[in-house]
Amino acid sequence: MSEVRRANSMDFMLYTLCSMLIALSLYGCGYSLQSRAALPFDSIQIQRIENKTVEPKLQDRFYEAITQEFLKYGVTVQSNADYKLSGTINRFELRVLSEKEGIAVEYEVIIKGDFRLVEPSGAVKDIKNIGSPFIISFTAPNPLESVLAFKELASEQAIRDMAMEVAAALIYQKR
Repeated sequence: MSEVRRANSMDFMLYTLCSMLIALSLYGCGYSLQSRAALPFDSIQIQRIENKTVEPKLQDRFYEAITQEFLKYGVTVQSNADYKLSGTINRFELRVLSEKEGIAVEYEVIIKGDFRLVEPSGAVKDIKNIGSPFIISFTAPNPLESVLAFKELASEQAIRDMAMEVAAALIYQKR
C-alpha cells in the first residue's frame, strides 16, 4: 500500500513540477493576452494617406490593408472616431538582388512611410520610416509580364506588412 502511495505522490510531484515549468515558460516569454477592453482605443479615423512615390495606388492599397489590420484587433474604422491616423508613403523601391547572365532575376520591394496618430487630447504619436520588417523578394525570369505580376504580389505583401507594423505600434504603445 505504501508503494502505491509513494508512486502516486511521485506522479503528483512530477505533474506539479511540469505545470510550474509550463506556466513559467509562458509567463517569461513576453506573450500576453490582451482583451478588447485593454486596447488604447476601440475606433479610429483614417484620414489622408498620401503617396509621394511614383508607384500608383499605394495609398488606396494601404488604406485597405490598415483597415483590415485594425479589424483583426477589434478596432473599428469610423469617419467620426476621436483617434485620427494620417500618413505619407515616402519610398517605393524595386531593388535588384541578383542577376543571371546580365539579366536581373531576383528583386526586393521596399516600401516606407511616416504616420501620425492624433489622440482626442491633442497628443500626437509619430511613427517615422516604418515599413515591412521582412525582406519581400521575388524571383521572376523573363518575360517582362511575369516581373510585373510578381512585383504586384510582392508590393501587396509589403503594404500588408507595413500596415501590420503601424497597427501594432499604435495598439501596443506604452501606456
